Amino acid sequence: MASLIRVSRREVALMAVTFFWGGTFLAVHLVQQYCGPLFFVGVRFGTASLMGIAVFHRMLRGVTAAEIRAGTAIGLCMCVAYVSQTYGLRTISSSRSAFLTALYVPMVPLLQWVVLRRPPHVMSWVGIGLAFCGLMLLSGTGAVSGAFGPGEAATLLGALATTGEIILIGRFAGRGDSRRITVVQLVVTGVLALAAMPVMGESLPAFSWAWVAGGVGLGAASVLIQLTMNWAQKAVSPTRATIIYAGEPVWGGLVGWIAGDVLPATSVAGAACIVAGVLASELRLPARKRGPDATS
Repeated sequence: MASLIRVSRREVALMAVTFFWGGTFLAVHLVQQYCGPLFFVGVRFGTASLMGIAVFHRMLRGVTAAEIRAGTAIGLCMCVAYVSQTYGLRTISSSRSAFLTALYVPMVPLLQWVVLRRPPHVMSWVGIGLAFCGLMLLSGTGAVSGAFGPGEAATLLGALATTGEIILIGRFAGRGDSRRITVVQLVVTGVLALAAMPVMGESLPAFSWAWVAGGVGLGAASVLIQLTMNWAQKAVSPTRATIIYAGEPVWGGLVGWIAGDVLPATSVAGAACIVAGVLASELRLPARKRGPDATS
């Protein structure tokens, strides 16, 4: 029993990251009234990049090609994840976004199956089934009726990109200096978001202290978050990290509820199914022990 409840410092750090993530849904949702998603992600991670470079500029002189490749791959996933999630928050509530984003948890074993050839275990399939049921309930009357709109679709894309980010961090975290990899991924995320603005037809917003405070504040936090994830996942497996991240929709839903989000009964049931699927996907059935007379 003691081994089941023992929690390391790195796992506690990831729990703190998850708690913070839960509160960012509402903050980003509110800021979207003042600027577009690409601009906001660009400001957020542009700020984080400048801070990371300022703090670790000496260490960056020793950056290797492998660290640049790792940071670029992670940064690409991060850019897609944050831009998609931010776009979704323009039209859906922070609570709804939090629970849909949580679908990356059952997605992790599926992507590991496709990319790493590691088939999901039985409970992963249970979690995937529950998550799919929750998704249908959250969509209201179902995707067929059109109730599942662009905001939800973008959020699901963000969840898929987050899945890739977690797997890549787990793969590359131990193959270089986490500080240098962190700075590279922050730079890539910010630059890609800003570069995509003219391509996607997003214009510069009018000045507002709302997007300044949101972008700079979350940018500073992003440095600490990515450093923590890269540091912690050197010893915490992607699977273990994912179940810790499963607390994100709970905190996000709670913050949204406190702020006045109202979810119908079907959405509450859908959120409960997703949380149940998140937890079920990381459970392991106990192995049967063979008794001394089992071979007789």
